[in-house]
Parts: sequence; C-alpha cells; structure tokens
Amino acid sequence: MSIEKTILSNLIYNEAYLRKVIPYIKAEYFQSKTEKVIFDIIAKYFEKYNRPSTTDTLSVDLDTYEGIDDKQFAEVKEIIKELVIDQNQSNDWLIDQTEVFCKDKALFLALMEAIQIVDNKKEAISRGAIPKLLSDALAVSFDTNVGHDVLVDWEKRFDFYHSDVSRVPFDLELMNKITDGGLPNKSLTVIMAGPYVGKSLFMAHFAASNLQDGKNVLYITMELSEENVGKRIDANLLRRPVAEINSIEKSWFGGFFQKLQKKTKGKIIIKEYPTGGAGSGHFRHLLNELKIKKNFIPDIIYIDYLNICCSTRIKGGGQMQMYSYVKAIAEEIRGLAVEFDLPIVTATQSNRAGASSSDPEMSDVAESFGIAATADLMLVLICNEEMMEKGKIMVKQIKNRFADMGVFKKFKLGINRLQFLLYDIPQDGEDADNNDEEGSVNFFRPVKKVDTSKFEGIA
Repeated sequence: MSIEKTILSNLIYNEAYLRKVIPYIKAEYFQSKTEKVIFDIIAKYFEKYNRPSTTDTLSVDLDTYEGIDDKQFAEVKEIIKELVIDQNQSNDWLIDQTEVFCKDKALFLALMEAIQIVDNKKEAISRGAIPKLLSDALAVSFDTNVGHDVLVDWEKRFDFYHSDVSRVPFDLELMNKITDGGLPNKSLTVIMAGPYVGKSLFMAHFAASNLQDGKNVLYITMELSEENVGKRIDANLLRRPVAEINSIEKSWFGGFFQKLQKKTKGKIIIKEYPTGGAGSGHFRHLLNELKIKKNFIPDIIYIDYLNICCSTRIKGGGQMQMYSYVKAIAEEIRGLAVEFDLPIVTATQSNRAGASSSDPEMSDVAESFGIAATADLMLVLICNEEMMEKGKIMVKQIKNRFADMGVFKKFKLGINRLQFLLYDIPQDGEDADNNDEEGSVNFFRPVKKVDTSKFEGIA
C-alpha cells in the first residue's frame, strides 16, 4: 500500500493518529485528484464533528461533493473500499513516516513555486521571497506542543521567572533600566528621529559597546559604506574625534586594535548593501554564510536603517501602499530576530511633523505606522539647539514591551557627536557637570576611558 493510502486509511480508523497529524497535512500534498478529494472530505468532517469519518460517511459526503466528474467519482468509490489498516503497525512509526511525507511534499511544492517566480508567472511575488519559501518548507515538522497549561505547568513557569533571560546589556544605566537589563533575544528595537539627530550615532556607540563587552555584532548598512561605518566605530573606541582618525599613525592604530583583540572575545562584522537592494532574505543568507565561512554567529544585529530595506515577500512600487510595504519589512526583520534568537536594532525617520515637534509621538513615524505596531521597543531621539550646545540628547519611550514605560519615559544622555559617543549624565542639575571650568561646552568628554597605557604610542 502506498504512503498516501496508508495515511488516508489511518485517518479513518486510527483516532489517536488522526488527532496528531491532521493539523499538518494539506490536501495539496496528495498528488492524485481522488486522494485529494478523500482527504478533503475527511478533514471537513473532522473539523465539523470533531471525530473520525467512516467509510459510510465518506460515501454519503461524496454524493454531494462538487468539482469531480463521473470517472473521478467512481475512482474515489473504489479507493474508499480499499482503505484498511494493519493493527500491528506502530503509531510512532506512522507519525514519523507521515512527517517525512509532509516535509518532502512541502519542499517539492516550494521548488515548483520558486520556478514559477523565476519565470515571472507570479508577478506579485519577488525573487527575494524564494529563500524564505524554501526555508519554510524545510522547517515543516510536527510540533507536538499545543500550548502552556496555566494550572498544570506552574513549575515550568516558576523556573522561567527565576532564570536568566538572555539579554544584550547596554553600557548606559538608564537604557538598562528601561529594558530591565538590556535587549532580550527575539526582539526588534526601533530608534526614530529626524535627519542628523543621532540615529546612526546611537547604533555605532552601542555596537562599539557590545564589542567591548565580548559580544559578536553584525552591522548592516544600507546607506554608508563599510569603511565609513567602521570609522565611526573607531572614533568611539579610540575616544578621538572622527576627523582625527585619518591623522593617527598606522603603528598606533594597529597597536590599539591588536591589544583590543586580545582583550575581548567579541567581533564586529560590517556588511554594506545598496540602498533598497536587500531585505530579510539577503540578511538570512548572510547569516548562514558568516556561520559557514567565518564561524561567526552574532549576538545582536544593527540595521541602518529599516525604511531603505526591501521586502522579500512583496514587490514595492505601483499601487503598493507604503504603509503595507514598510510594515512588511518590519515584520520580516522581526521574524529574522525570532528565527535566529537574537535582538535586532534598527532606525526609522520621523515624518515632517515629528521632525519639527518637541515631543514626537507614535503617529509621527514616517511612511508607516506599521513599524510602531511591530516593534518591541521604540525610542524617539529629540535634540534642540540648547541641548546641542550643552552636548545632550533626549530619549523618549513611545513603546516598550520589556518594562513599565511610565518609568523614565523621558531622559537625557550626554552625547559627544565628534567621537560618536554617548554617556550617562545626572537627570537633575546636570548642566554644570557637563561644562568645563570656563563654562564652555566640553564636546570631547568621554564616559569610558580606554586604558591607553597598554597601547604604546597612543596618547
């Protein structure tokens, strides 16, 4: 007996088997029209009555089934008569074989759909969707976990409450407070601000901080070159203005990073893509390549920035609404965070109203409110002329799934724009603390000094 007939037989006569596998089997997995019809009748009967079909109910439902001709009707009648089971078969073996059947069929159908996409027979789907299509097919499996029972599974829940959730901490006290100790895995953080306020500076600072903390960092840039992003991170690590990086002697520069390499287990990989030319499918391929070629698995990813990525599921342009398109990008990137079990940090522009507002809100997200709906943590950066002169920037929470948003909803950080550096400052009376003795602004004030005595030749 074929695997298809074995499956159909057990769906009728083996209720334990039926209840375990019916959620995962699809009618399209069956090659012949007659087998598709039988499965469709079985599935609809179970959905309606929550019990297995019988050969009698199959025959009755077949009489009213639409979409088949007389020849197919007769063939289905004959197959129904042939459906029998072997009472000695192991249920575990049956379930394993059914899972293999579903995986093989899902992969075959995904490959067929990929060919149609390549041949432009599905114009609404871009080629960038192919990796996700195949990845989903390869991920088909029978998940036996059907949920958490609050009354029965209390011990599992108790252990979770007292376990250390994997987080990537910040080097800033208030950022750790508003996230309950750092960014948890499987999360998407979005930083929103107008042009030139400090979105990229935030990400460069935190990437450098993660490196010094021993974390592996993947920094994806869609706007600046890899070298320019590296220069900003260098300015932060060296505590030197970015304009002075070019004047540092090679021996000093090399000596610093050779010593730093010995002090930290972390790495930073910077990867550049053309603006609008890459999305979650490309990033997924990059992560797999880095794992294979460099044995590099990131602890956190920065993407600069979300709005200039592309969607791998749908094509933009034409009648496509920007809200739907950008929301799709955000959902795909958050899905990547879940898939690879790490936090992703990205940025988005505020709209015109938000850029000129002293108190931006969630509605001030440029192009798509769907970004705010998808993000786990969303922060707005605010900086007026007075704060700029005093070397400060305000951070406002507009969405937070990690902690109470009412605590430190707004707070200020010190910012050194020349060194791409952020630092904690007191939230009361901090102005005097940020100025030098003459009262002028100290833009070069570092928060975490590198022990330069270990780096011979670097002052």
